[in-house]
Amino acid sequence: MTRLVVVSNRVPLPSSGQRAGGLAVALDGLMEKRGGLWFGWSGRITEAPSAAIAQAEQANGIDYATIDLTQDEHDRYYNNFSNGVLWPLLHTMPELMKYDRRDARVYREVNVRLATSLLTLLRPDDMIWVHDYHLMPLAACLRACGVKNPIGFFLHIPFAAPDVLHAAPEVAALVKDLLANDLLGFQTDNDLANFAAAAQQLAGAVRLAGNVLTISGRRVKLGVFPVEIEALAFARTAVRMSISAGGEKLRRSLEGQRLILGVDRLDPTKGLMQRLAGFRLLLERHPEWHGKTTLLQIAAESRKDVESYRTLRAAMDAQAGSLNADMGDPDWQPLRVVSRATDRAAIAGYMRLARVGLVTPLRDGMNLVAKEFVAAQDPDDPGVLVLSQFAGAARQLSEALLVNPHDQDQMAEALDQALRMPLAERKSRWQALWAEIADRSPTMWGRSFVAALMRTTLAGAKPARRVAAFETPEQTVTAQMPAQPRLTVVQNDDAPAMDPRRLN
Repeated sequence: MTRLVVVSNRVPLPSSGQRAGGLAVALDGLMEKRGGLWFGWSGRITEAPSAAIAQAEQANGIDYATIDLTQDEHDRYYNNFSNGVLWPLLHTMPELMKYDRRDARVYREVNVRLATSLLTLLRPDDMIWVHDYHLMPLAACLRACGVKNPIGFFLHIPFAAPDVLHAAPEVAALVKDLLANDLLGFQTDNDLANFAAAAQQLAGAVRLAGNVLTISGRRVKLGVFPVEIEALAFARTAVRMSISAGGEKLRRSLEGQRLILGVDRLDPTKGLMQRLAGFRLLLERHPEWHGKTTLLQIAAESRKDVESYRTLRAAMDAQAGSLNADMGDPDWQPLRVVSRATDRAAIAGYMRLARVGLVTPLRDGMNLVAKEFVAAQDPDDPGVLVLSQFAGAARQLSEALLVNPHDQDQMAEALDQALRMPLAERKSRWQALWAEIADRSPTMWGRSFVAALMRTTLAGAKPARRVAAFETPEQTVTAQMPAQPRLTVVQNDDAPAMDPRRLN
């Protein structure tokens, strides 16, 4: 059976104990069944760059292999370019990026080194699945080294429109690099359309029917694969944690108030400042909610080495303090902010206690918090999801109250509507939302992508006659774009939907 090789920026080594996370849930089962290799950065810093494998482990039939980065590589490849340029740019927030050619050069150098290290581990019949914006040049680098294996790439974040991409000089080359994959996966049809337009404008690709691009004799398939959650498992956790000591402590502290809950990383794309402004406007326009509702915003700090994140933390602290000082009473604090990491199980319990889930990113690839909030609800007394129309999840969760996160007036009115919504309407909306997530899972998501990659290679794109070039700092490497080997397609195993009311 064909082995699945997963490449991601960070690798969840078994020895680290960090096995939580949607990607690990989705891929562990696939790799355990067919044999697998997970490759990427170890998370460790070393003094000198090396292509040698730094750590190698095995567990449950899966091989894990990693390389280390130097401090300069971590700063330039990870902090400065991946998170300081690509993250804001692809989220359509180019004003937050700080482009430096040295960062772009190191970003490519790290991808070259990752490819060089991976070459020593590949087998002729491996199928390679590359993940996310840190590794956009990787397939092109592997092709330049003569790799003939099927390669797929999945982007977990949004893809911006071509006009936005022009803000970063390096991105046109990265679009061309991505066309070295056989299959490109996106969270939404909008992201797919933006990439197709960019490939045509920036790389000279031609778009055919069936979401296929051609460039110099190569065919590249595009597809939409929304990331999912284990809804039933999350519902079970929410039931258990809502009656735990932590859940009961939160319930008592509310003293009958209706809880509005936001759960995010502290990130400029999450719309946290706009969210606090919308909540403030709710209290100004509807003073009847004073003392009767409170917003708990969990915003765990992340990427403290990136300047825009530090700036956001200071601004949010100031706005939160101002809101509580201006709107609060001696016996009531309208806003509670938690900036430290909070256990996901505990958050599941908080979600079940919340009357409103406030998920309003300025732009998001999917946003699984929205789906988790739906899964956590009590079917007999569900809360209401207020969701940004710019989150990928909005395509599936259309029965939420959809808002423009830039429109404070709309957000305030949606919060008022959610807090007042009668039980019958809450139940009707929740049932429609639950139907969208109940029979899906991360494993099914992973299987659907792998099956699509297999079908793409079986479709038999013509062997390319073009010689592709990949620039490294020292030289230009050329390689023939090869035809792909035949593979066997594995069918999905769909699980039936279940009602979480049975969990009580």
